[in-house]
Amino acid sequence: MVAEDRYRLTFAHALDAGTDEVVVHRTDATGPGGNPVYCDDSGILRAEISPRGEVRMLASGGHQSPRRPTATHLA
Repeated sequence: MVAEDRYRLTFAHALDAGTDEVVVHRTDATGPGGNPVYCDDSGILRAEISPRGEVRMLASGGHQSPRRPTATHLA
């Protein structure tokens, strides 16, 4: 069985107030840049992640404006 591709996204708070982390899993979807789309278990957080680890956040509902996170590949 092949392990699902996963990334840990780390969001930095303004004014150096710490970070939040969330694990996302690869979906069957492709983003506007042609890269795979990843989402968290709730399906709310969606991100297109390139093979170089570049992250493009994708809105899953109205009024969202998340900061750009950093991505760390998880084995």
